[in-house]
This record gives sequence, C-alpha cells and structure tokens, in this order.
Amino acid sequence: MPLLAALASSSLAQAFQSQLLMAQFLLAEPDHFSLIERLLLVALIAVSAALFWKRFGVVVDKILKSRKDPGFHLFPIGKRIWDFFWEVLCQAKVIRERPLPGLAHAFVFWSFLAFALVTFNHVATGFGIGFLDPAGFFGRIYFYVAAIFALLCAVSIAGLFVRRFFVRPVWLARPALPGHEVSWESGVIAGLIFALMATYLASFFVTDASLAARMLWWSHTLVLLSFLPLVPHTKHLHLILSPVTIFLSRGSFSDIPPLSGDEDFGLVSGKDLTQLVSLQAYSCVECGRCTEHCPANNTGKILNPKEIVLGIRGYLNEYGPTAEELLLGKYNSQEAAFQCTTCGACEFQCPVGIEHVPIIVGLRRGATNTGEWDNEYGGKLFNALERNSNALGLSALERDKFIQKQELPIFDGTQEYCLWLGCMGGYDPKGREIVSSFVEVMRYLGANYGVLRKEKCTGDPARRLGNDLVFQQLAEANLEAMQTQKVKKIVSICPHCVRTIQTDWKEFGAPPEIEHHSEFLARHQAQLPHNKTEEKIVYHDPCYLGRYRNIYDEPRSVIESAGTLVEPERTRERSFCCGAGGGLAFLGEESGQRVSSVRAQELVATGATTIGAACPFCNTMFRDALAGQENSPRLLDIAQIAAAQLPQKELSS
Repeated sequence: MPLLAALASSSLAQAFQSQLLMAQFLLAEPDHFSLIERLLLVALIAVSAALFWKRFGVVVDKILKSRKDPGFHLFPIGKRIWDFFWEVLCQAKVIRERPLPGLAHAFVFWSFLAFALVTFNHVATGFGIGFLDPAGFFGRIYFYVAAIFALLCAVSIAGLFVRRFFVRPVWLARPALPGHEVSWESGVIAGLIFALMATYLASFFVTDASLAARMLWWSHTLVLLSFLPLVPHTKHLHLILSPVTIFLSRGSFSDIPPLSGDEDFGLVSGKDLTQLVSLQAYSCVECGRCTEHCPANNTGKILNPKEIVLGIRGYLNEYGPTAEELLLGKYNSQEAAFQCTTCGACEFQCPVGIEHVPIIVGLRRGATNTGEWDNEYGGKLFNALERNSNALGLSALERDKFIQKQELPIFDGTQEYCLWLGCMGGYDPKGREIVSSFVEVMRYLGANYGVLRKEKCTGDPARRLGNDLVFQQLAEANLEAMQTQKVKKIVSICPHCVRTIQTDWKEFGAPPEIEHHSEFLARHQAQLPHNKTEEKIVYHDPCYLGRYRNIYDEPRSVIESAGTLVEPERTRERSFCCGAGGGLAFLGEESGQRVSSVRAQELVATGATTIGAACPFCNTMFRDALAGQENSPRLLDIAQIAAAQLPQKELSS
C-alpha cells in the first residue's frame, strides 16, 4: 500500500509538473490595447493595404484588360478542383520534381495555411476581439500545431535562402542581368518570413502581461504589415496568383488555343495577349525548373523558357496589354522563340501552372502569320506542304510505289484499322522500314487494316511553327477524306501524328479514334511470340508519346519481351528531347550543340547494344547523330524489335 501511495503521489506530481510546464508555454498575447495603439494599428493596416493594392491593382487591371481567351471554358470543373487540390494544397508537383527544396517550399506554404487563422486572430486581438483562447482546448491545440509549422517554416526558409544565395544553382539566376544575379527581393522576403515565425515562437516564452509580450506582438504585426506590400512587387506574387493560374489552366497538356477570327494572327503585340497569358506571366516564381530541363538551353541556344515568360511580364509592365509594340523585340527575341522543340519539359516541370509551349507557339504564330519570320528552310517546308502535301516535298507517286511494293491494302471502310503512314512512314526510307515491320506484326496477328489511297501531312510542323493557314488546309482536307472513307479507328507509328490528329484537328472537326503503335503492340503482347535474350536495349522516351500522352510502360513492355531493358540517365517524364519537334527537324543546322548528339551520347553511355525508339523523328535524328561512330549501338523502332520475334525473322539495323 505505501508503495502504491508513493506511486500515486509520484504520478500526481508528474501530472502537476506537466500541467505547470504546459501553462508556462502558452502563447502570450497582450490582453489590452490602448485607444492610441488601436488607432495606430488601423492606420498601419490601411497604409499596408493601400501600398499592396497600389501595385496589385495594376497587375489585376492588366490581366483583366487583356483580351479573353478564345475557346476557354471552365468545364469539366472536377478536373480543375482535383488539380487545385493535388498541385496547390498538396504541393505534389513541387515536391515530386525537386524533392528536398520542394519539401522545404511545401512546409513554407503549409505554414502559411496554418497561420491564416493565427494571423486573423492576431489582428483581432489588437482590437480586443480575439477569438482563439490560448488557454482554451481548441486554441491551445491550434497554437501548438501552428508552432510546429512555424519551426518547420523557419528551418525551411533558411535552407531555401542558403540555396538561393550561396549554393546558387545557375537556373535560379536571371541571365538577362549582369553577373547572373539573383534578385535581392527574395532575400528580404525570406528574412521577413523567418522573422514572422521567430516572433510567433518567441511569444511562447513570455507572459501576456509583460512588456516583452507587447513588444513581440507589435514586432510580429510590423513584419506582417511590411510583408504584404512587398508581395506584388516581387516574384512572391505567385503566392496569390499561382493557385488561380493552376485552377484556370487550359485543361490539357500544351494545348494550343484556337485563333479567333480572320484578324487574329497569334501573339503579335500587346493587344494580342490573352488573360491567361498575362496571368501566367505574373505568376512566374523564377524557380528555373523550365530552364533546367530545356533541351535548347542545355545545348547552348539562347532560348530560356523562364525568360520568355518574364519577357512577357516585362512587356506588360512597360507597355501594357493594349499596346501596338511588337512582342518579339525588346523583351523576347525571334531567334529564341524558333529554337523551341516543343518537347514540353518546361511546362511539365512548372510548379505554378505556366503553359510555356502555347505561349511560344503563339509568338511563332505572330511572326509567321504576319510575315515577320523569314526563314529559308521554313519557307521551303511550307511550300512542300502546300504543293506536295508532305514535309519532305516528295511526289505522292513515291508513296504509291511504296504501298504497291509492300502490297498494303487500300482502306475501303470495311477494315477495322486505318494505318496512318505519315510523312516519315510514307516517304523516309528508314520510316518505311518501321512501317514494314509493323505491318508484319499486324499480319501475324490477323489484324484487319488498310491505308488511305491519298494522305496528306497532319500539319504538325506547320502547326508548331505557327503557320495556321497551311495547318488548317491540311487538317480539313484529311478530315474530309476520313469522313468520306468512313474511318473509325487509326493506328500510327508517329507520336506527332497521333497528337495532332487527336487534339489539334478538333478545331476543324471530329477526328477518328487514334492510337500509337506502341499501344497496339502492348495490347497484343500475349498473342505475340517472345524470344527474350540477355541483350541490353536502352529505350528513349519520345516527348510526344511520354509527356504529351503519358505513354511510358507500353513501349517498354515490347522491349522487355525481347531483351533486357536499361534506362538512360534522363528517362520517362524527364527524358531529354531528340531535337526534332516543333518543326525543327526541317530547319537546317542548329546553333550550339546538336540536341540529338547530346541525347545519343546519353543512350550510348548505358552500354546497351541496341537503342529502342518509338518515333520515326527520333529515329532519324539519332541515325544522323550516330553516323560515323565506331561500334555504335543498333537503332531500332519497337515495331522492328517486335517483328524480330516473329518466326524466321532476324533483326536488321
């Protein structure tokens, strides 16, 4: 019994000490403010709000005065709500693409959410109407939770400060400024955020009746009211705008908006900037993720996706959204706009919802449709598309000869599949080899297919280079032919054709269902023979198949049935472009390093004996990059790899 009593007494003592300790660490806020203090608080809030609106109101006005986006609609609303929840509230994209700094940024963001209620209560306390009681059950728990977030926020913002100003990754800098400088405003904001957290945490170590508590309260208040006016003057404007930007995205990846009427030529001058473009320009956080992954920037070109967006912002700041001054001039160069491969790496990486590719294509449209872009190779390409209906400029007879030689059936409306050859599959010798191998697989499976007697280019290079007239002519002609032939389902070896038919043609009609041959091959894997070897095959993800359509596993399943799959350093969503997209395959030599050479060396570095591709453009770019190299790997499309598994068929490079 004495032992039990002693234990009970000990437990009571510990409980009492615990309660005493808890009482000592309650949030301390002054319980009374004089009339002068309240009047001063009102004045400071008014000044802070006025200074905030003085700049933020200008930004909002510029966005609202920009012209409305053609074809924009809010529905379906469900996807927008999910994107907002996942990308904004969960910070999933921020963390996924840069885990450590992303998590630090997420803690700062989540702390701001946690502090929303604390801040409202803090200001209300100054007027004697505080609604969270530090000694109450809910108030105590909430203030302690906020304290945990405050500590995480303080550590995180300190880490981000060190990273930005001392580690200084090159993509965080502004190349347009002398010395690749990092904006000093970021340091000021980081200091204010740290001070906010520090003054809050310090309030747990004083009593509410002390002078220290009052000084901490006013310190916290002054930091808060100093922070607010600075936000719209810095990149931290994204705190307000980026949630709106993400919610109001165009709805699909790199979606190029339609032109509105005959007087719309694209992004020519300020009056052509739309509300979404202006909103995105002011949402840029200058994190440089787009720059870090841009194949053009990584190979010595002048294109910097971040600078494209910030150039639009600079234009808006100086000229406004109704100006006649050309967009390609002081703030953005025509050369940079036409170096983009439209791979979409920038847009995929962007944590604040900026859609770089539609903006760049819009600038190209403005230059091409008004005749400002005068490029020898571009002119030849457009002429070839208009006269011969294919990007290679060859006679349609060449395609006919290939069809006859391969004994390809003509589509008559009764077959299940229309096999779309495309420019590369119908005219390029290596592209024809890919088609021939895929046809062998289709015949082995007994698939019912046919090819169109007459087929025009989908218009992909014209679309990406900004020639809307040529693109429209090709799209409408093809849609009419498919409707006449009663095409219901298409399969193609070219991801560019798939994307253009599936998405871009919708401006002019309802295209048939289409799939890439990797999807077809993956779906029929169980019906195909497998002769797996130990041969190492490295797979290159085409941009228009991976990022644009989220097709990653299907082509890999084909490769894994034949050999051992190996991955290059940059793979799947982070795959490095081959350099052909955006019409660049037809624009002659590029400046700096060749994108295809850089990527080819990454693939060779894996030690694989075979490079597996799933796009005829990637195939032709790597073929040129590997030419002349000793002991270079074989370059095969997945259709050729699959066909090699068929009875009595050998791989041919």
